[in-house]
Amino acid sequence: MQKTIIFDMDGTLVDTEKYYRKYWPMALREFGYEMTDEQALSMRSLGRPFAVERLKAWFGEEIDYWAVRERRKALMEAEIREKGLELRPGCMELLSWLRENGWTTAIATATDEERARDYLKRIGLQDSFSRVISATMVKQGKPAPDIYLYTCEVLGVKPQDVYAVEDSPNGILSASRAGCRVIMVPDQTPSDEELSARIWREVPTLSDIIGLLETS
Repeated sequence: MQKTIIFDMDGTLVDTEKYYRKYWPMALREFGYEMTDEQALSMRSLGRPFAVERLKAWFGEEIDYWAVRERRKALMEAEIREKGLELRPGCMELLSWLRENGWTTAIATATDEERARDYLKRIGLQDSFSRVISATMVKQGKPAPDIYLYTCEVLGVKPQDVYAVEDSPNGILSASRAGCRVIMVPDQTPSDEELSARIWREVPTLSDIIGLLETS
């Protein structure tokens, strides 16, 4: 059986969720809206059409989601270019172990493909994954299961035979609904009772996944 593991990118491999948490409220404030920290956290890995629907539900039908999103992207990119991107702890150790032990690895991200590949190139991981699948390639983004189902189809594997590594509620819901075995590596917020029922295992860092896979 092909040994396969699929990773979310933002917040799981790359330490970028803190920027989404910071810049969604900042961008919205420039348009006259106030977003709470709880609302900002709920946007993590939220794909289309759900992100548009959520902002309209909070702030009204008249909000220009795409204009706010572009402003958030610009603010976020400016800080990333200044400070650079950082990997989550244990990332390189885990990827090296997976490569040495014959695992197939892929990305399933809410980020658009161009930006995802740019981020991976900046941190030197552009050649570390068999496929980079973006939510823009499927009908619905996370928390719908589409992206994980499509990634498994592309890789020629069954979801129940795949490990999915996620950090946030929307990503966990997506992978769980697809039927994958979900490993949570929390970022920004811990798991709760609902998430715990959907994950296979939870570990503090990416390198802790090695021990899980060695004994599973």
